[in-house]
Amino acid sequence: MMGATKHYGRYSRFIAYIVVVVLANVAGITLFFRADLTSNRIYSLSEASRSAVATLSEPLTINVFFTKSLPAPHNNTERYLRDLLEEYSVQSNRFFNYRFFDVSAKEGDIGEDEKENQEMARNYGIYPVQIQHIEQDEVKFQNAYMGMVLIHGDVVDKIPAITSTEGLEYTITSKIEKMNSKISALLNLAEPVRIKLYFSSSLADVAPQLRMGGLMELPDRLGSLVEELNEKYYGKLAFTRLDPTMDTTLVDEVSKYNILTLRWPSMKDRSGKEILSAGSASTGLVVEKGERFETLSIIRVINLPLFGTQYQLVNLDELEEKLSELIDDVIDINKKIGYLSDHGTLPIVGAPPGPNQQQDQLQTLTNFNTLISRDYSLSQVALKRGEIPEGIDCLIIAGPREVFSDYALFEIDQFLMKGRSLAIFLDSFEEIVMPQDPNRMSRNQGPIYRPINSGLEKLLAHYGTEVVRSYVLDLNCYEQNVPQMFGGGKRALYFAPIIKNEYIDKSYHFMEDVKMLVMVKGSPVTIKGDAMARLGLSGRTLFSSSGQSWETSGRISLNPWEMQPPEDDAGMESKPLAVIIEGEFTSYFKGREIPEKPVEEEPAGDETGDEKEPTPDGEAADEKAEEGSMDAASITGERTFIARGKPGKLFLVGSSEILRNNVIDEQGDAPNGSFAMNLLDYLNGREDYAKMRSKSQRFNPLRETTPAAKTFVKTFNIAGLPVIVVAFGIAVWFRRAARKRAIQAMFKK
Repeated sequence: MMGATKHYGRYSRFIAYIVVVVLANVAGITLFFRADLTSNRIYSLSEASRSAVATLSEPLTINVFFTKSLPAPHNNTERYLRDLLEEYSVQSNRFFNYRFFDVSAKEGDIGEDEKENQEMARNYGIYPVQIQHIEQDEVKFQNAYMGMVLIHGDVVDKIPAITSTEGLEYTITSKIEKMNSKISALLNLAEPVRIKLYFSSSLADVAPQLRMGGLMELPDRLGSLVEELNEKYYGKLAFTRLDPTMDTTLVDEVSKYNILTLRWPSMKDRSGKEILSAGSASTGLVVEKGERFETLSIIRVINLPLFGTQYQLVNLDELEEKLSELIDDVIDINKKIGYLSDHGTLPIVGAPPGPNQQQDQLQTLTNFNTLISRDYSLSQVALKRGEIPEGIDCLIIAGPREVFSDYALFEIDQFLMKGRSLAIFLDSFEEIVMPQDPNRMSRNQGPIYRPINSGLEKLLAHYGTEVVRSYVLDLNCYEQNVPQMFGGGKRALYFAPIIKNEYIDKSYHFMEDVKMLVMVKGSPVTIKGDAMARLGLSGRTLFSSSGQSWETSGRISLNPWEMQPPEDDAGMESKPLAVIIEGEFTSYFKGREIPEKPVEEEPAGDETGDEKEPTPDGEAADEKAEEGSMDAASITGERTFIARGKPGKLFLVGSSEILRNNVIDEQGDAPNGSFAMNLLDYLNGREDYAKMRSKSQRFNPLRETTPAAKTFVKTFNIAGLPVIVVAFGIAVWFRRAARKRAIQAMFKK
């Protein structure tokens, strides 16, 4: 009986162990979790990625075409891609799915499934790429399929070649976000996007004087246009026409949205009878979602010298495009960046003509343009020909050389007042290369550095910042390799400081993983604390030079052979090189006269030979007088003016050289390229994307140490470690000897 009980207890424990193991496995399957212990959380999805797949509103299918059994490191790329897509699947909703297709790169004798997969890949535009690997001390080449296709509704996008894991999450998420953001943003709207047309019925009284054909038909045309757009926007648009003339309670809204208001005096005929009473009219288009809104001017007021006030109706053919841009802007999709292309700024497209085109290509911004175009829609802005287009969230001004008119400054100022962002790369000097004299035997004169006065300086001074007219030189700088024919070695370029990690402000998330930058011909940028406090703005220095930097001004020479650092360290200190200012900016033109738009120089009608249509015996003039028609000059229209704007951002750095091809690489892997794109993401309200891009930054410079610390570490490694081993051995020997003596003494007793 006792034996049976003993066996029963043994079996019970065995069964209990089996149950525990099974339950542990079930718990492991259902309660599965992973911990990413990397510093940048490289193997975890970013918040932007989780949001992109969690808000899908229509099925998104990802087809991956990858050849199996690839050699290293490409097999790791496939494994990383599988893990990444599995992470997307875990964080997504029911609309996300993916599938891997085994596609052999061989032709001829392959299976039917592989042939179908090859045909499918080619139909999507995925073709094999050639990879290189080393096998048995030989370099071999192999063709392989390594691409993926994303299908979202009727939209198809692809990544034709995935040869590296660098930035792969950013690339996939960007494509998903572009395909999904518009649909998801619209379908997830709790309330429709309201399109409100403020159109006073009193405009009919002055429409003939404004000489705008089709003005009174505009409300009906706009209503029909919104109906057509509603089909593209899933019925999420609501159009309303409001008449400020009939509803006086709309006065506050007209003021809030900066709607244009026209005013005119009373008009009488020759007999003194009043034929038109003094009045006013307001008109403008507002696109609103929640508390966010954008305003589109229906009538533009242009003050031209000599010609007086002119009125221009919005181009009806372009109205649909402008309205779509405003709708996309208020629902926060399709970010557009503007680049100022006139006023002598650096060319962002193409290389300047010259005898040495290879060298000239390094001086352009084509790499910067390539990086921007991957994630944004880039629009070139010419202020001399018109206003800053609607729908642009950030305007880049890089290295202007020409003077801005007050009207151009007004446009830039009001752009910032709308809550937009400015990124200004402002040079203090223009480098003028003197012509070489072949008859002179001595060394020719170097370039001359002429100060630049663009007019932006007074605008920036009002906002509380300025660029100092000097160059920052630094002992911690880029070192150029000298050819052997000139002696070899390295040559310090003091005008190209290396911005080290400790001199970069990490309080901004988009700068957390930027550990080094290269500055070229940079000028100090200062913040005026009193102006900041007066305007209610906040400003921070983004990065600075090292404590071994100094300034040069006056007779500037950047010849590496002639530049010498100061003899003592008294004049050396860290210099601020870039700043960010945020807050509700106050307009520079508040309390000032609003500038008039400059007149474009055009030949006068009598000089070109154009003849005006004659009027028979002045009948038209008499008829006009009898009808009591007024001239448009008697109608006054106040230009839309924002005295204090929405919260905006201003970035200022004292150099445009950091955007050139010799500093920014086309792939954006170098620190300067990553910084430039992170900055634009931040200025456009996409800081999550900046953080995601920074995760793949593998540049981790060693922490700077003092010479004494280096000597200590070296001495410790050479002599310290052997001494510690010997000391530990002696300690063990003494311990064993003591233990031996203790045992002997115990047994002697």
